Amino acid sequence: MILIHKATIINEGRSFTGSVLVENDKIKAVYEGQVPEEIINRAEVVDATGLWLLPGVIDDQVHFRDPGLTYKGDIATESRAAIAGGVTSFMDMPNTKPQTTTIDELNRKFELGAEKSYANYSFYLGATNDNIAELRKVDRKTVCGVKVFMGSSTGNMLVDKKQTLQAIFAEVDMLIACHCEKEEIIRRNLEYYQSEYKGESDIPIQYHPLIRSAEACYESSSEAAELASRYDSRLHILHLSTAREVSIFDAKPLAEKKITGEVCVHHLWFSDEDYATYGARIKWNPAIKTKADREGLMQGLLNGRLDVIATDHAPHLWEEKQGGALKASSGGPLVQHSLQVMLELAKDGRITKEQVVEKMCHAPATLFHVHKRGYIREGYFADLVLVDPNNSYTVSKENILYKCHWSPFEGQTFAHSIVQTYLNGKLAFDKGEVKEVRGEALMFDY
Repeated sequence: MILIHKATIINEGRSFTGSVLVENDKIKAVYEGQVPEEIINRAEVVDATGLWLLPGVIDDQVHFRDPGLTYKGDIATESRAAIAGGVTSFMDMPNTKPQTTTIDELNRKFELGAEKSYANYSFYLGATNDNIAELRKVDRKTVCGVKVFMGSSTGNMLVDKKQTLQAIFAEVDMLIACHCEKEEIIRRNLEYYQSEYKGESDIPIQYHPLIRSAEACYESSSEAAELASRYDSRLHILHLSTAREVSIFDAKPLAEKKITGEVCVHHLWFSDEDYATYGARIKWNPAIKTKADREGLMQGLLNGRLDVIATDHAPHLWEEKQGGALKASSGGPLVQHSLQVMLELAKDGRITKEQVVEKMCHAPATLFHVHKRGYIREGYFADLVLVDPNNSYTVSKENILYKCHWSPFEGQTFAHSIVQTYLNGKLAFDKGEVKEVRGEALMFDY
C-alpha cells in the first residue's frame, strides 16, 4: 500500500488537505484530515506536504504517429512525455500510415498500445467517404470514438460527401469527434492569397489564420451541430478556435449534453500576435486566431459552454516546421507541458486550479464515459499527479522528451513542476525520471 500523505487534494471543485491510500491499482481510501495510525504504520508513506494532488489528466486528442510516421514520434516516446507531464490517459487519432480506417488497423493500434505505451490509451477509428460498414462494427465499450475530418488536415481523410456525412450521423451509435473547417472556404481564401503573392514560393505565416479562417471554422462546426441535432447523434467538436463557435454549445451540465466542445491549450495561450515571434512553430489546423477569440474560448470554458481542454499534440521534425502558411507542417508537440500551461493560466487568474482539474481530468472521463478514471474517488484507478506549486520549471532541450526534440514553449518558465505521476497505482514518473511502467487500454461504461 502507498499513502500519499498530507497533500492539497484538488478534486471535484474543492481543494483540501488530505491523504490518498493506494492499494494495488486502485484508490483504497481518501482521507480528509487525520489518517488512522495503523494505516500510516502499514503503508509506504509519501510525504506530500506542500504539494498538490490531482487526478491524472485525460487527453482526448493526440497524434502519436504510430504506425508509419514514427520518425516524428511514436507511442513509446510520446506517452513517456505525457507521463512526465501528468497525462495518464490519451486518445489517439487515425491519420497515421496506413490510416486507421478499418477494424483490422484499429486492432493493430491497440496491439501497439499494449506493447509500447507508458500511459493508458485508446484509439479512434477514422471515417472516410466509403467506410461506413467499418464504422458500424465499432464496440463503444472498448473504443473512444469515431473521428471525422470535416476539413482537410494532415493526412488525406477529408469526408466531404453530404450523403456520407448524413449516414455517419444517422447510423454510428457512438461518439463522433469532428475536425471542423469548411474546405470550400479555405480553398477560396487560399486562392486569394496565392494571387496576392503570385510568383512567391510561400505565403507569410501571419496569413495562415486568414486562409483557415474563423468563417471556415464556424460554418463547418455549425453544419456538424445541425447534423447531430437532426439525427440525435453524440457529437464532440475538437479544437475549437473562435469565439463565435462558442455560441453553438449550451451552458448546461455535461452529463445532459449530446453536443460538446473541446479547446486546446495552444488556443488558450497564444494569439495571432505571436506569429511574429514564433512563426510556424505555432502553426496548427485550426489556426491560432485573435486575442478576442482566445478570450471568448476561455469564457466558454468558464461559463460551461465548452467542456474539455486537450492538446492536439502533433509532433513534426524541426525541418518540417520551416516555412510559412504553405510550406510549414501544421501541428506541434504539447502533451508534456499542457498541465503546466493551464496551471500557469490559473496562477494568472484566468481560470482556477479547480476548473483546470474539472476540464482536463473530470470532464473527459464524464464525456467519454471512461471507466473509473478521472477522479480521486475510492474504487477508482489510482492515476494521480503530484505537483509542486512552488518549484519553477523552465522548458529546455535538456528536459524535452518528445522524439522531435523541440517545443513551442522552449525557454518558458512555468511556476509549477510535475513531481510524480502514478499510473494504475504504480510510480510511473519521479522527479524527472520516467519509470518502466506500462499503461492499460481504457474501457468505457456503456
